[in-house]
Amino acid sequence: MKKLFVLAHVGLLALFACAAVNAADKDLPSPVRMGSGAMTFDTVPGWGLRPDGSSAIGPCHGGVVVDEAGNIYTSANAGVFVFSPEGQVIQSYLGGDYTNLHDIEIRKEGDHEFVYGARNQAAEGIKFNAHSGEVVLKLPLPEEAGLGNIKFSPTAITVAANGDIYLSNGYATNHIFKFDKDGKYLMHFGKKGNGMEEFNTAHGMTLDTRYEPARLLICDRNHQPKGRLLHYSLDGEFIGEVVTGLGMPTSVAIKGDYVSVPDLHGRLVVLDKSNTIVAVLGHNPDPGKGRNYNVPQDQWIEGVFSGTHGSYWDADGNLYIQDWNVSGRIMKLVRVQ
Repeated sequence: MKKLFVLAHVGLLALFACAAVNAADKDLPSPVRMGSGAMTFDTVPGWGLRPDGSSAIGPCHGGVVVDEAGNIYTSANAGVFVFSPEGQVIQSYLGGDYTNLHDIEIRKEGDHEFVYGARNQAAEGIKFNAHSGEVVLKLPLPEEAGLGNIKFSPTAITVAANGDIYLSNGYATNHIFKFDKDGKYLMHFGKKGNGMEEFNTAHGMTLDTRYEPARLLICDRNHQPKGRLLHYSLDGEFIGEVVTGLGMPTSVAIKGDYVSVPDLHGRLVVLDKSNTIVAVLGHNPDPGKGRNYNVPQDQWIEGVFSGTHGSYWDADGNLYIQDWNVSGRIMKLVRVQ
């Protein structure tokens, strides 16, 4: 097992203690209200920024999860950063195995919580202890699948209740590989294409617990003419289209009967149990700023997203959202009760 590259930000706790005072000096914009009905949110200006107003995470192309204590994990090019609900960095795992996690999930297993990640550039899936950083499992391309020396560039990962792991090769062949909890290859399904039971970039994926039994909810990001979400059983059987006509859906996260779906064009849609869009958040009307990685921090607009890439809900129904962004943008939306 590789040496851990873990940095506990002890000194930053004191540094961030004055963040709220310093942030007030930065002439932060006012909160922006967005959404509708039960899915109405207010932005939190300056959330996740350092006391000097700069991004805490740097360039990012990753995801977001929340642990049982309410701490927020987001993956960036440099590694994984852990924030308190107030937006302070309280820990980080940097370098080596923690870099370039394109998608992350979190699961409680026994007395511990684990982060699962899809590392497209490193051609592997990974699992590590959320609180110690110890890497406990790696998932390379399984030779047992009999696919030969194919390109392996995983984009999404999720975990079933029994511990089975699903890893999508979304930037290459679009197979989805199923492993048991110990990393033993079980099967694979799917292929690249634009047909009903094919994936034109299986980019994001989660366990859809709104149904019994639970099933896989998969983002077919580049399906033509518009992106869509698909349902598959946990045994890889096609169930059907969930919703079509989306932009470029990048990931999915479940909270009760609701699903948050970031769209790379610069917005996030919320679906209800019937998979109807009930709210649109952060819509970017500028086609030059949506689906654009190179929007610098000085051009960010409060309440307007750019390359929306990852999202997750906390226990209170608040949303945390990451843009695909050169400066590193992570945002908090507080649900309006």
